[in-house]
Amino acid sequence: MDAQSGWYHSVTSKIGQGTWNIETGDRKKAVEALRKGIDLGMVHIDTAEMYGSGAAERLVAEAIAGRRNEVFLVSKVLPGNASRKGTAEACEKSLSRLNTDRLDCYLLHWRGRYPLEETIAAFEGLQAAGKIRAWGVSNFDVEDLAEAYRIAGPGRIVCNQVLYHLKERAIEHAVIPWCEEHGVTVVGYSPFGSGNFPKGVSRQAALAFLTRRPSVLTIPKASSVAHAVENAGAATLRLSPEEISRIDAAFPLGPRPRSLPMI
Repeated sequence: MDAQSGWYHSVTSKIGQGTWNIETGDRKKAVEALRKGIDLGMVHIDTAEMYGSGAAERLVAEAIAGRRNEVFLVSKVLPGNASRKGTAEACEKSLSRLNTDRLDCYLLHWRGRYPLEETIAAFEGLQAAGKIRAWGVSNFDVEDLAEAYRIAGPGRIVCNQVLYHLKERAIEHAVIPWCEEHGVTVVGYSPFGSGNFPKGVSRQAALAFLTRRPSVLTIPKASSVAHAVENAGAATLRLSPEEISRIDAAFPLGPRPRSLPMI
């Protein structure tokens, strides 16, 4: 783990909090869940301008009001906004909705039509201006990661956020090894399979399995305080080699797909 990846781990949490579709449920319960998660050490809060067309960011703003310095706040720019000028403008809008003056990390949500050179130049400008502390990418396969790395240079891409759950382990083939080799933290999203969580394993065990490598973090969503408490408990759960082997056998890796799965 290099200095940049080490920084990411030192300022965030192994188990974080996702917010995709969080605005569709009970708002009060969602805010309470996020706040409880922060209390329990899940300080990594992930959101995006796409989520609810900004509604999720506004909900997060309510949850972190008065506690901004306690959290590691991440948002994402849509590919359609990811020109050099558009990225800067999208960031300002996210900052406004989140009621903050900076993001801890800002991601390109997925690869789009704008050249990576433009988006990365915008990220670097935002970082120089103090609007973001760091930047990363999301839904990038190895080829995209390698291109971004060639453009930005070593130590600039701090994370790659990708789909990762027990029934979808494709990133273990090449993405995780590439990220580990180049000091890029892997952030697994939808760790419970987007409503298709399998029987035969607890949610805590699933989170512990997905984060068994030091290079990998995960960001489950909690719709209630009880769910947040359950998620947080995974941070201290240590699976034995036998338990890891049993989970691995029950949910095998499978062949490497032609393209990186995403939702």
